[in-house]
Amino acid sequence: MSVRGLVHHIDLTVTDRERSRRFYDAVLGFLGYRRSADHDHGSDWDREGEPFHSIGIIEARGEGAKRTHDRYSPGLHHLAWTAESRDDVDALHVLLRDIDAEVLDAPADYPRYGPTYYAVFFADPDGLKLEFAFGATGQ
Repeated sequence: MSVRGLVHHIDLTVTDRERSRRFYDAVLGFLGYRRSADHDHGSDWDREGEPFHSIGIIEARGEGAKRTHDRYSPGLHHLAWTAESRDDVDALHVLLRDIDAEVLDAPADYPRYGPTYYAVFFADPDGLKLEFAFGATGQ
């Protein structure tokens, strides 16, 4: 398998690194990541042995440091991870409810994305839209 062109890492800007650390510890821990580093400005989570290496958070600075994420402004619209099964999607939904995360759309079928597409949509503490999806797209 060639790794050329695969995403190497993603860094997300957050308004409160401690609040976001708790959120991402739970969500990314569920997804198989482990927190690998803490810095004055943020943290990193890694998946050992995977071609996609890390997701990080960096505390926001400057004029926009306290505003909520607007996915319809230039920048990232949302981030989605692959689930192993429909039950996997449902299990994350339970965890999201347990940690009082904002669930944007509870687990459901989304045939417009593919005949077997099943996903939960949720937001991080800064309003960044996240998704956990099972099933192929565009079939």
